Amino acid sequence: MTHFLSLADFTPKELRQILDLAINLKDEWKAGGNEPLLRNKVLAMVFQKPSLRTRVSFDMAMRHLGGDALFLSPSEIGLGKRESIADVSKVLSGFVDAIMARVFSHAHILELAKHANVPVINGLSDFNHPCQAMADALTMLEHHGDLSGLNMTYVGDGNNVAVSLMHLSAQLGINFTISSPEGYQIPEEVVIKARALRKNGAATLELNSDPHQAVQGANIIYTDTWTSMGQEQENQKRMEVFPPYQINSLLVSEAESDVIVMHCLPAHRGFEITDEVADGSHSVIFQQAENRMHAQKAILVHLLNKSH
Repeated sequence: MTHFLSLADFTPKELRQILDLAINLKDEWKAGGNEPLLRNKVLAMVFQKPSLRTRVSFDMAMRHLGGDALFLSPSEIGLGKRESIADVSKVLSGFVDAIMARVFSHAHILELAKHANVPVINGLSDFNHPCQAMADALTMLEHHGDLSGLNMTYVGDGNNVAVSLMHLSAQLGINFTISSPEGYQIPEEVVIKARALRKNGAATLELNSDPHQAVQGANIIYTDTWTSMGQEQENQKRMEVFPPYQINSLLVSEAESDVIVMHCLPAHRGFEITDEVADGSHSVIFQQAENRMHAQKAILVHLLNKSH
């Protein structure tokens, strides 16, 4: 059974095939609509965390492709509380064609996949966010034409989004720099894995605590919220640590003139990113958001329509 749990599970060729499919499906949709490649297919969407982009983008992706999506709220499922994760996975496998889950613990995603007889898609966990990274890659392609050799600088918390971006960069030849404050760096095992994923050392990987130095030569600057869901008790401390890592006009001016600024949203404006940058000429944050739908169409077709 093929699942979509981590970009590290795929080869560079497979990731490029999914991205090519995303481009084609987006072009087709813009030209009048998608073919019903997933007719009579149903996606179960399991949520432990609130969502705007993940819920709507997956729902609309299925609709555009002729399928359907079923929203299951935290109170309806209660993963591991009301019912064991293994039982939920087995029951859903008998009803639907695929399961997408947005969870707190990555262990829950792995457990769902272990017991499922249908593909499981990681809609976000505390470890990584592979669907977001695929939408980001699509956005980068649209602006820069080629990913290989691009310089991406991620500024901020070494969180789940950063993990998937690092894996993506290692796989597709993007030079990746991450600038985080002491104590909030990306996990060491992620760095080790990313170095192993690099093909012939094609992509560079750098850890840097100085954001101004890190954005030198950057074609892409990426940031995310300083405090993720589930870390609310750390918020006050993080608000004291992260202000030097804000994406503002000064920082953007220190990168390449054609730099694009990315944020997976929701944005806490005035904190990790200023209004001036979020709404400015370098920002592609709303294009990124739309591309969640198109990238996820490609992931769904890749998993559910083997003839395509």
